[in-house]
Amino acid sequence: MAQQKIVKSLNSAVEGFIYVLKTQRNMRLHFLIATLVLVAGIYFNLPKTEILLLLGVITLVLVLEMVNTAIELLTDLIKNIYHPLARIIKDITAGAVFLAALNAVVVGYVIFSHRFSLHVEDGINKIVHSPWHVTFIAFLLVMFLVLTGKVIFHRGTPFRGGMPSGHAAFAFSIWTVITFSTRNALIILLSFIMAFLIARRRLKDNIHSFWEVVAGSLLGILATALVFQLLM
Repeated sequence: MAQQKIVKSLNSAVEGFIYVLKTQRNMRLHFLIATLVLVAGIYFNLPKTEILLLLGVITLVLVLEMVNTAIELLTDLIKNIYHPLARIIKDITAGAVFLAALNAVVVGYVIFSHRFSLHVEDGINKIVHSPWHVTFIAFLLVMFLVLTGKVIFHRGTPFRGGMPSGHAAFAFSIWTVITFSTRNALIILLSFIMAFLIARRRLKDNIHSFWEVVAGSLLGILATALVFQLLM
């Protein structure tokens, strides 16, 4: 009798894993990557400690993806109508999966970098010593400020709505980059018109208010100009 219970529990566990694998696209992607990584580990004859480390981070990602799915289903079961807390719960569990996946990428890079001859440091040095690194830093700063604004004002999502307008910020950030990078007045004018049309579209579609668009535009211009003034 006890043996039957153990077998039934094992069957239920396997069925749960298969269910998540069948129904969740992210789980299938994680599982495929995990399989490829383990095959690569065996191919390169990694030491036991590194294999165990890979198994640890892979298992963590897969387990958290299963927990994330279970919590989503449970939330949908309890709250059959929309509730802000239900969305927050789902976002938190999805964030946990994201952090575990990010950790797995870092561990994988540390283990495989010298075997695949990946030289990320050289790539970073090339970016730093080229004019494009200034643009890259400017875009990162704009993205950070936009997300910070949305958090502070508690309005909109990271990619839609809220204060300030992210589309307007990036559109005018690109215009500012072009302004600092060329003396061609026609190119500067055309890029400004494109940025203006993007900002106007966000306002016309009622995705943002007038002041959200203005704030995003000014943020993009000022943040990008600051980076260019400091680094060029």
